[in-house]
Amino acid sequence: MAQHNDLGKEGEGIAMNFLLKNGYQILEQNYRYQKAEVDILARKDEILAVVEVKTRSTSEFGNPQDFVKPKQIQRLVTAVDAYVLAHNLDVEVRFDIIALIKTAKGFEIEHLEDAFYYF
Repeated sequence: MAQHNDLGKEGEGIAMNFLLKNGYQILEQNYRYQKAEVDILARKDEILAVVEVKTRSTSEFGNPQDFVKPKQIQRLVTAVDAYVLAHNLDVEVRFDIIALIKTAKGFEIEHLEDAFYYF
């Protein structure tokens, strides 16, 4: 597996542990629908958090969260809409980003709740 793929998988694991420690229940990891992949679907109370995990080895080229593009957001919305309908969920949907940057001591982690809105 390519080194950047390893870094991404490591970041997703760290993000899941972070969410679990903060009271979230992980419903799905790498949920696929059509051309979309949702990194993590997690629930806390009546909120379904759709979590996009962005992991970078450096912030030299920008913050990890800056790499979520409009087309990706559109696909995430379509996938989550299908997920909510298929599972007959009555929840508030929130789109989050967990941004991770690798450092000498481990990872810096930032959880951006309501990171973007959909229309």
